[in-house]
Amino acid sequence: MTDLQAIQARHSVRAYQDKKIEAEKAEALRELLDRLNKEYDLHMQLIEDVGGVFSGVVSKICGWSHVPSYIAMVGKDSESLDELCGYVGERVVLEAQKLGLNTCWAGIFKRKQATAEIREGERLALVIAIGYGVDSGHSRRSKTLSDVTDVQDMPDWFKAGVEAALLAPTARNQQKFFFTLDGGKPVARVTGNAPFAKLDLGIAKCHFEIGSGRTFI
Repeated sequence: MTDLQAIQARHSVRAYQDKKIEAEKAEALRELLDRLNKEYDLHMQLIEDVGGVFSGVVSKICGWSHVPSYIAMVGKDSESLDELCGYVGERVVLEAQKLGLNTCWAGIFKRKQATAEIREGERLALVIAIGYGVDSGHSRRSKTLSDVTDVQDMPDWFKAGVEAALLAPTARNQQKFFFTLDGGKPVARVTGNAPFAKLDLGIAKCHFEIGSGRTFI
């Protein structure tokens, strides 16, 4: 499965089978996290014992069920952390899809119950639920190209990038991002002051790069 195929196949899943991730897949995830942590100076961790992170009334309202594990998105506290966690975390999400696992970005959970190591100067941005879903999730309504870009006569690579970005998961399916070109180079920005908008932008930029084959400088 290619990255683009993983984007097309992956949907958010909140209800999971009562089944743990196999040791070999957990090890593959840890190796991936170690590599990406070094590359992006993050402190992401796979937590296999979720404890009470997805418990309580709010979690029930959100539909969380039998989440077996989660990835803690931890890094040095800064203005750029949320966007970076979105960008790098989505790479993890897509690799999990290739391993046959389901995922869901979680903004609502019991933070005080999280057992991830958070060193001085670091912050837990949010977590990603991961495991074997009761089902594979389903697609959601999406904005159109004209909603998220004003580029006319767009190059094929740019169109492919925006189309991939439109498949990115975002909080409340809000898709508060916008793409344009500046001197032939892609530029992405947040539109409005919506919850988790910076993190969503990072996820969308990851998808754009995969779809377009271009990178943001």
